Amino acid sequence: MPIGSAVQKGDWIYVYDPKGHQLASVACNSKKGDGLKGYTAETFSVQKDGWIYTYDEKGHQLNSMRG
Repeated sequence: MPIGSAVQKGDWIYVYDPKGHQLASVACNSKKGDGLKGYTAETFSVQKDGWIYTYDEKGHQLNSMRG
């Protein structure tokens, strides 16, 4: 199922399909600069403690890199 949107609410990222059904949720830090960095139809990226993590639409981590 493709990602329709991803939003950050406090310390959590919520990912939804195009119809608005929740696909995943991922915790993030509330430190300055941390949080949701972007999303595509297939992935979303979150910065935590200087690292950028990429997840699939179900919230499974695919990759990480120093940010």
